[in-house]
Amino acid sequence: MSISVRITDDYDLEKIASSGQCFRWEKIAKDGYRILHGKRCVYVESLQEQWYSFSCDEKEFAAVWTDYFDFQENYAGIRSRIDQGEDPFLWLAAEHERGIRILRQEPWEILVTFIISQNKNIPAIRRSVEMLSKLCGERRTDSREREYYAFPTPEAITKCSEQDLRACSLGYRWKYVLEAALAVKNGYLDLNLLRDKEEEQTTKALMSLYGVGMKVASCVSLFGLHHMDAFPKDVWIKRILANEYPNGYPFTKYSPYNGVYQQYMFAYYRKKERKEP
Repeated sequence: MSISVRITDDYDLEKIASSGQCFRWEKIAKDGYRILHGKRCVYVESLQEQWYSFSCDEKEFAAVWTDYFDFQENYAGIRSRIDQGEDPFLWLAAEHERGIRILRQEPWEILVTFIISQNKNIPAIRRSVEMLSKLCGERRTDSREREYYAFPTPEAITKCSEQDLRACSLGYRWKYVLEAALAVKNGYLDLNLLRDKEEEQTTKALMSLYGVGMKVASCVSLFGLHHMDAFPKDVWIKRILANEYPNGYPFTKYSPYNGVYQQYMFAYYRKKERKEP
C-alpha cells in the first residue's frame, strides 16, 4: 500500500539524508529512501515536482510521518526571516540548502546515536547503530517483506554485556551507551520531560550523563527533543562563526530557529569547502 502526497513547503530527501541528523536512512532509488523510525519503516520516493510516494496508508502518514518530517512547520517561512542585505552569507546558505528539515526523531535513539558519533565518521556511525539494533532490537518486516530491526530499548541494552556492546564497534563508548541506558531505565533521566524544558536545563540534565558533553547534548536537544533554537557547535560551525561572523553571530535575532539556520550553514560550508581546491 502507498499514498501520493503533495508537499509544497521546503522538502528535499537528499539534503535531509546528508544533513548529519539521521543515520537509519537507506537510499533505495535515485530519488528514494527506506527510512527507519522507532519501530516503523517507510519507503519515500519522489514522483514528480512536489509529489512523493509514501509506503503507508493515510492514517499512518497522519499519525507518524507528518510529525516525523515536521510538516506542521513552515520552513519557507523560516528562510524568509533572513535579510539578504544584512546577512548575505546565511541567506545564500539557506537558499542553497533549502529542503532541509529538522526531523522529529525519538530522543532515546538520538541520545545513543550521538554518544556513538563521538570521533566517528558517518558511515561508521551507521554501521554501529545497525549492529546495535541487530544485537538487541525487535526484528520486524517492512511492506516489501524485508526484515529490519527497531532501535533497542534502554532495557534491552542494559541486558547486554561489555563484549556484546564492543562487538558493535562502540570502542570506549560502550560504557557511555550502557550508562545512558541505565539512567533512562531507572528514571534518573526522563527524556520526555526535557521536551518542554529551557535549553539550559536540558543541556545540564543531558551532560550529567557519563560521556555526554556540550556538543552531544546540543545535538540531542535539536534532533531528538526538537528544540529548534539549539545550536550544536562542531569544528565546521566553529569555523563558520570565526570566518563569517567575526563580530559575533546574532543568536537573539534568529531565535527561535537558530538550529535550522545552523543546519543550513553546516551543510553549505561542507559542500563549499569540498568543491574548493
